[in-house]
Amino acid sequence: MYKYDEYDQRLVDERVAQFADQTGRYLAGELSEDEYRPLRLQNGVYIQRHAPMLRIAVPYGNLRAEQLRTLAHIARTYDRGYGHVSTRQNIQFNWPRLEDVPEILGLLAGVQMHAIQTSGNCIRNVTADAFAGVAADERIDPRPWCEILRQWSTFHPEFAYLPRKFKIAVNGAEEDRAVIRAHDIGLELVRDAAGETGFRVLVGGGLGRTPVIGEEVAVFVPWRQILNYCEAILRVYNLHGRRDNAYKARIKILVKALGVPEFARQVEAEFAHLKDGPSTLTEAEVARVVGRFDDPVLAPLPPTDAAHEARLAADKAFAAWVRRNVRAHKVTGYASVVLSLKKHGVAPGDVSAEQFELVADLAEEFAFGEIRSTHEQNLVLPSVRVADLHAVWQRARAAGLATPNIGLLTDIISCPGGDFCNLANAKSIPIANAIQARFDDLDYLYDIGEIELNISGCMNACGHHHVGHIGVLGVDKNGQEWYQVTIGGEQGNRTALGKVIGPSFAAEEMPDVITSLINNYIDNRHDGERFLDTVRRVGVESFKTRVYAERDARQHAKEVINA
Repeated sequence: MYKYDEYDQRLVDERVAQFADQTGRYLAGELSEDEYRPLRLQNGVYIQRHAPMLRIAVPYGNLRAEQLRTLAHIARTYDRGYGHVSTRQNIQFNWPRLEDVPEILGLLAGVQMHAIQTSGNCIRNVTADAFAGVAADERIDPRPWCEILRQWSTFHPEFAYLPRKFKIAVNGAEEDRAVIRAHDIGLELVRDAAGETGFRVLVGGGLGRTPVIGEEVAVFVPWRQILNYCEAILRVYNLHGRRDNAYKARIKILVKALGVPEFARQVEAEFAHLKDGPSTLTEAEVARVVGRFDDPVLAPLPPTDAAHEARLAADKAFAAWVRRNVRAHKVTGYASVVLSLKKHGVAPGDVSAEQFELVADLAEEFAFGEIRSTHEQNLVLPSVRVADLHAVWQRARAAGLATPNIGLLTDIISCPGGDFCNLANAKSIPIANAIQARFDDLDYLYDIGEIELNISGCMNACGHHHVGHIGVLGVDKNGQEWYQVTIGGEQGNRTALGKVIGPSFAAEEMPDVITSLINNYIDNRHDGERFLDTVRRVGVESFKTRVYAERDARQHAKEVINA
């Protein structure tokens, strides 16, 4: 993991002091709400439905044990005993008092954390594959490049007040687990025929009110020029992006308006002025950043462990957990462990103070002190000896962190929704909990197989519902909460947007709706076929017909009973 140098620490400490002064002046009435708002936003403070919300940056999802212990302390002291992992790999606290935020930021600075640019119309937290650096299918480790992008974008004076928020994701593996096609800029690390490292560049992706899949604007940008090229993209966007309409301000709207060829032409024209300029990277600079990562040196271990194999054969529950929650590692004898934050009855992504501490303990004892957050709202121990998996499982299960449902229907992605967010049209968490309760049978979940269900409380799509195999969107109909359903979305190398199946549903109908979708899949699937594959083969209409026919039957039955 990247360790701050003296400059990093001074920069963060100075920002804490600056924001403490700004907040003090605001609370004293010396700054107006309009003056204070952009200041608090670029320091991660939202005013939510019930209280301020503090969003803490977790650059490319990397965390250390000492940082989790600080998060546990903050949860107990300044919040209501828990935090929340967001779909941008960040950590959020939903109940801090505004006057306490500077003190919280000071505690975070003490463990090399901050909330800088986690909101506002600026370049947000750079994200990456949660398994970066350890994934078995990784071509190039994206983390040093993410860190370079983070340092370049933090406090960049030209891009502090963009037309709208701006998100960058980087992938270096065969499988895109960073969803780069759904970002304002998506960077894919590649090598050319000569073996030189560079980037394939996608632009104009994003979800929200107008979901768009990013388009390729450059097949290969040499690594030395990647900051210059990103700067060219941002200059074109900053020049032409709309500031008169928040719904049309994202770069995806500009790319569509200009057309990809014209947008790419303007970027290339700007890049011609920037190429080989001050932002050009050097081998020395890349080496400096790489040198700040203190990754453990892992010596390969035997490919099999007799005790581990014996436990798999003897313990069905342990074997199920390994099958769902353990991932292949690039170093023989190691594995990556996904700690599920999707225990039934708990809001997806929520972590208690006690769980923060338990994960910190597990990381120090079994994973070299490292933890990762995922955009699926889980946590990862990136490097665990295969021989230690059983001990990790036992400890995690006792803490409610070993639900063996990763990649299954109840591994739900969900935004906080109307329970917290004042932008939401409807609640998300109760819908997630109701669906989890309906499908609280692991054997049945395993029979259903891999399926991704994503829930958003409004069109901002913080739950990434557009790219869920099943997507649920909260909508407002005459002051009441209703839910629109899409199917057929996908993240990864074949990122696709789901299609709406029809009119929206009341909250109490949602478990039945999901049941109808699953039953139609089971009745129509071929051997080994995933839900998504069946949707694509038989078409959306088959699922739509089943869902609404069964809803009509239920409504008719109620009318008969009430007659």
